[in-house]
Amino acid sequence: MEELRSGRRLVSQRPPRSDGHGDGIDRISGLPDDLLLGVLARLRCARAAAHTSLLSRRWRGLWRQLPELTFRKVAPDALLAALAQVARTELSLLDIDVHEGHRFSPSGVAALLRIAARLAPSELRLIVWGLSEDRETAVEVPRFHRTTSIKLCVWNLYLALPDYKQGSAFPVLERLSVEGCVVNVGALILQCPQLRVLEVCSCSGVGTLRVRSTTIENLDVQDVWLGGVDIVAPALKRFTLSSYSDCSFSLSFSAPIVKNLYWSCGFDPSFHGISELWSMSGMHVELKERVNLLCLDIDAQESKKDANLMQKIAQFPDFSAMKLYLATSGHAYGAMVFNLLGLCTAIKTLKIVMRQLQFRKPCPPFCPCDQPDNWRSEIISLDFLEEVEIEGFQGAVYEVDFFKHIFRCAPMLKVIIIRLSDEASRKGCKKIYHMFKACPSLKWYFYRNCGEQVSYA
Repeated sequence: MEELRSGRRLVSQRPPRSDGHGDGIDRISGLPDDLLLGVLARLRCARAAAHTSLLSRRWRGLWRQLPELTFRKVAPDALLAALAQVARTELSLLDIDVHEGHRFSPSGVAALLRIAARLAPSELRLIVWGLSEDRETAVEVPRFHRTTSIKLCVWNLYLALPDYKQGSAFPVLERLSVEGCVVNVGALILQCPQLRVLEVCSCSGVGTLRVRSTTIENLDVQDVWLGGVDIVAPALKRFTLSSYSDCSFSLSFSAPIVKNLYWSCGFDPSFHGISELWSMSGMHVELKERVNLLCLDIDAQESKKDANLMQKIAQFPDFSAMKLYLATSGHAYGAMVFNLLGLCTAIKTLKIVMRQLQFRKPCPPFCPCDQPDNWRSEIISLDFLEEVEIEGFQGAVYEVDFFKHIFRCAPMLKVIIIRLSDEASRKGCKKIYHMFKACPSLKWYFYRNCGEQVSYA
């Protein structure tokens, strides 16, 4: 109600109340098909789109014309029946995610892949689960002639590539992700002449990771057992690998323009000895724009020596940083570390972390840990080494000898950081303290385990 200047009041008329049912006229169903398909596409669910058939005859079967189809929480039989009704081919997206509770047989997955190939999507995403007892039964992968991106999470299933007599299986595929299946990665790559991005996760049957591709730029392999790596990829820019190896391991790596590399590999130390006494249980390689890091887990354990192991690792670009995690069990590590340094002479920083073990065996006379015994006099050129850090330093005689030899081999050394173990020998620490003090150009720091700085003046 509004009051005018004359004093009269103007009463506005309220609109009549709606009963909430409108006028009962269906104004949507009369829209053109393209607009109705746009409405269905916003549902992002093929099953929900199919349920609109209940609204009127006009909507019935319209979902079969959608360019993008997404299926969630659909049982295998119902899924196959729904896909058989799809009238449109050359989809832009086919996205299928079947819950783990619904298990597919190999024949069911094969049928699903054949239907997907017939629908010829530009992008295919498929997540299905098979039974573990069917891992040896081959599921043939059909040809996808127009698909540019594929993600296959097909758990407990064996994907086999038949002999494609004409052309390749994936002639225009640019992105491929496979997870949870048994697959020959090398054979798969050969069927993808345009592949730029490959992701492999939790797959078995890989054996040696063999990559022969002039187009791959990004390679990401996670959680796989490998017998070796054999890569020739001139366009590769980014490489990520997380793997395990239990016996002999071969390595051949050629990727001249790689800019980012992250490789973490766990070994069975009984098969990967770097000397008579020392064995490798893990390796981490990281190449970034300015830092190339080599990180090794090394145990004092007799093992089968792999004479070429370090030469294999040396195939990577020059390392600028080395980090060693050592479980010495009381053995001297000087000879072993200098053997590694001789293969990585371009490093700028060296860090050694002593892993404390509860039980230590006394080092016997003439122990092979100190072999070859001429390591204290053999000069190697560490002209780029600027910083050395040791965590868990004990002040043993061989550790003092180690630093004396570092001084001889590294003329550009600038910084030394010593973090003491709880059992550090005061005599040995004091000796090395005064050795550092005699070098005025050197910055050196002693710390206790708790982080407190120490002085032996």
